[in-house]
Amino acid sequence: MTEVTDGPPEAEPAPPQTRPLSERDRAVLTFEKQYWKYSGAKEQAIRDRFEMSATRYYQVLNALLDRPEAQEFEPMLVKRLRRQRAARQRARSARTGTVSASR
Repeated sequence: MTEVTDGPPEAEPAPPQTRPLSERDRAVLTFEKQYWKYSGAKEQAIRDRFEMSATRYYQVLNALLDRPEAQEFEPMLVKRLRRQRAARQRARSARTGTVSASR
């Protein structure tokens, strides 16, 4: 028996929409490509340029790594940073004896 409803037919979920990178997003990716010999200098530059803490900067950067638009903008950088992030997660999992959900 088929149930009839008054509502609209169920549509398939729309594919996730991509949004273009903001000026700040592009600036963060470009900034991250620079080589920093001393971490303190980079943290000060982050505060001066983006007016945010280093912690917030890395949160923004980490979120950008998951966006396809970021990979299109800076493919080599994003791939390298994703590999580094995965290696850190594996090392952290090995130390704590837990299995990462990203495997």
